[in-house]
Amino acid sequence: MTIDSPLTIAVDAMGGDYAPGEIVAGALLALRQHPDLAIVLVGDEAKVKAELATQSRHDRLAIVHASEVVAMNEAASAVRRKRDASIMRAMDQVKEGAAQAVVAAGSTGAAMSAALLRWGRIQGIERPAIAAVMPTLKGPCVVLDVGANVDCRPEWLVQFALMGAAYSHQVLKVETPRVGLLNIGEEPEKGDDLSLAAHRRLAELDPSHHQTQATLPWRFVGNIEGRAIWQQPADVVVADGFVGNTVLKTAEGVAGMVSRMLREEIDHGGLRAKLGALLMTGAFRGLRRRTDPAEYGGALLLGVDGVCVISHGSSRAQAVASAIRVAMEALRTDAVGLIRATIGSMNAPASGEHSS
Repeated sequence: MTIDSPLTIAVDAMGGDYAPGEIVAGALLALRQHPDLAIVLVGDEAKVKAELATQSRHDRLAIVHASEVVAMNEAASAVRRKRDASIMRAMDQVKEGAAQAVVAAGSTGAAMSAALLRWGRIQGIERPAIAAVMPTLKGPCVVLDVGANVDCRPEWLVQFALMGAAYSHQVLKVETPRVGLLNIGEEPEKGDDLSLAAHRRLAELDPSHHQTQATLPWRFVGNIEGRAIWQQPADVVVADGFVGNTVLKTAEGVAGMVSRMLREEIDHGGLRAKLGALLMTGAFRGLRRRTDPAEYGGALLLGVDGVCVISHGSSRAQAVASAIRVAMEALRTDAVGLIRATIGSMNAPASGEHSS
């Protein structure tokens, strides 16, 4: 099923380090980029309107007032007592049919808790996972979980693999996603008990080993070492949330360090270095597009019964606009529907969480 346009995205205007200014600016940027998009900004109406007063108002934009905010340093459980928090009100827009997806740049835990409370899980999914798209030498790679679940069970990693494969197939258009398990070595016998059990289960489930027609085509390529991710031996890399988040943050840090070191070498390299850099302007611009997290937008929260994109807490306008684009792509391709069908076809035990 394809969602008809125009698409309406609810954006938590109060989440993140630079809210509401950068969130509002990012929403307006997205509206300029996508003529089939409408946005509902959810947050303190007076503050949102103050930001809009400094920019051109858009006729495809609405505001929903929320009197409370879940701060970055608050526990995720704060959403239970802050019923009028902007993240909760944003989820309500989808539940009530006023929007089709949520984009949030604030607390990851609060966004996940709010989605579970308002939408519930897809039936058969035990734990949601955050899926980040990372650049490699050969194209984008989906890495999950990158922060939702620190301690995992083997069956959760298996479900992460299937959800990641569905995202890769449906949104990134990979015909048969290759799924790899992040580990300390390539050999099947490497790793802790969690990795060993998940490896066995994924190998057993690999649809290429069975005659039956699978709802979702994918294949298991075994263990993947961290250093190999960038050569893209797999389209989907699975890990627990602690390891996945560490990989993501390390990659972002290394990319920033290399960029800064390159600038320093150019500054200290004299006239020849500066002229060379001038000639390489186009190449540098292309490199930044391929590696800048702001270009990839946010990470999709997979496993909840709806489309929620979580953007980095330090997101500025471009990153917010990119996160909105990710939400639009997930809606148009019905990634949630494929996950629902895939898990259902495997007769996974129902453990859905219902809204309260």
